Amino acid sequence: MTDAIQRSSETPSFADLYTPKLITVLREGYGLRALKSDAFAGLTVAIVALPLSMAIAIASGATPAQGLYTAIVGGFLVSLLGGSRFQIGGPAGAFIVLVAATVAQHGMDGLILATFLSGLMMAAAGLLRLGTFIKFIPFPVTVGFTAGIAVIIFASQIRELLGLSLTDEPGELLVKILALWAARGSVTPAAVALSLGTIAVILGLRRARPHWPGMLIAVGVAAALAAIMALPVETIGSKFGGIPSSLPAPSLPDLSLSRILDVLPAALSFTLLGSIESLLSAVVADGMTGRRHRSNCELVAQGVANVGAALFSGFCVTGTIARTATNVRAGAHGPIAGMLHAVFLLLFMLIAAPLAGFIPLAALAGVLTVVAWNMIEKSAIAILLRSGRGEASVLGVTFFLTIFRDLTEAIVVGFALGSVLFIQRMSRTTEVATHTAFVSRDHADSDLAYDERTAANPDIVVYRITGALFFGATASIGSVLDHIQDQHEALIVDFSNVPFLDSTGANMIEGLAHKARKHDVTLLLTGANRDIQRVFVTHGLKKPLVHYASTVDDAIAAYRAWNAATPQVA
Repeated sequence: MTDAIQRSSETPSFADLYTPKLITVLREGYGLRALKSDAFAGLTVAIVALPLSMAIAIASGATPAQGLYTAIVGGFLVSLLGGSRFQIGGPAGAFIVLVAATVAQHGMDGLILATFLSGLMMAAAGLLRLGTFIKFIPFPVTVGFTAGIAVIIFASQIRELLGLSLTDEPGELLVKILALWAARGSVTPAAVALSLGTIAVILGLRRARPHWPGMLIAVGVAAALAAIMALPVETIGSKFGGIPSSLPAPSLPDLSLSRILDVLPAALSFTLLGSIESLLSAVVADGMTGRRHRSNCELVAQGVANVGAALFSGFCVTGTIARTATNVRAGAHGPIAGMLHAVFLLLFMLIAAPLAGFIPLAALAGVLTVVAWNMIEKSAIAILLRSGRGEASVLGVTFFLTIFRDLTEAIVVGFALGSVLFIQRMSRTTEVATHTAFVSRDHADSDLAYDERTAANPDIVVYRITGALFFGATASIGSVLDHIQDQHEALIVDFSNVPFLDSTGANMIEGLAHKARKHDVTLLLTGANRDIQRVFVTHGLKKPLVHYASTVDDAIAAYRAWNAATPQVA
């Protein structure tokens, strides 16, 4: 009873799980100094997010305005309601592949509906407390699909990097590369110069002036050169007609049943990737600051943010690792920094929207090239490749499935393969040792001197199991336990070193009990903790089928007492 009360008191309450970090920060006391820190951090992040949001939107098949809508509405809601102090929400490079495929298959209204449904599912996942489980994605899977996405992002930008004339660019990687190669004669030197110059400025400033907004400066210089020199390159203005200077009126997407069923697979993919990406970003922020995020609260916030973005014609919102890290490094105090970053982006739309029309697409392609290169975790890949064939296999399978098949399929297959490898390794750690029982000195006949040579009791055999007894280990353990021989009168199975037992393991022990009873062998189970005993009882392992004892010595003593009390047949 006491244990039950203690476990109940340790269970987090609803408020503990779902109170936004904004409320926590305000309760701690929020003054002018904290506001100044958040304002500076918010402005810094907004400067980084401005070119990125437009570049990601264009690469995804959306308009640059939609990228800004997503960053403004989604970013504000993520910070307002989120479970992380420093999370910055907005459009992310990881979604480019999925968003582009959704637009190609279902159109822009299908993308908005899929985003809306994804938000509802993500919020439901948070309310069902699934955030903890989403974080169990194996590390090689996250590294593999992130690297695969980076390769696809770079491939999607080759056309703009080189200024190629290609009316219909295929989606599949190999077909895309062949089409781009066929159009190599249409390379625009001005576009190549702008894209390479953008990359050089970003990398150069990162090295020489790391605190300067390198991406914004590079894009601004490219836009100025393109306008002053009248370079023959595509710009946001020539392709999209610029961006509006205000947010659109909110409106619901088409919620007809047929349309929902059409986009449901895409919405599920958005939910899975968005949940993983957001929680990974929150974990990165925790590692940088020593704080702890509330994963389920964060999922609810991400869900609300996706619904909000869809209402304003935006698309997928998620936590963005690069912008979140920038927020931390800029000295943010709490979520107000993320809210102010959205406000600063809105001010840009209201004041400087006409200037965005001069931005060359080649410059934005250069920005995304740098983003793609940074997404590839080179050191992590090197470590995983050296860690063994198991990790390398999971990494490789996830990477190549991401590139050549589908991101969702890559995550599912990578997770399944990683789980199988884990089960195999766990099963190897579970061992069983067999020996005949020894009569301890305390249990020796008091009328005779204790003789260790005659202390062994051949009528009792003891099995000591070490490790988790679960479905992956029952085959090997069961084959050992099956060797019950008629010369043994009692079988003791010790569970003192078994931390966990599942229904498969309990079923195996139940089969052992019936076999022992058939051979008139007494079965005693020792050392089982309360949880394991509960599983045993659920599977019908009760007296007289089995007997329980605290220790092996207690089991031996009990068995000897039963034998002494039982009349011997002459």
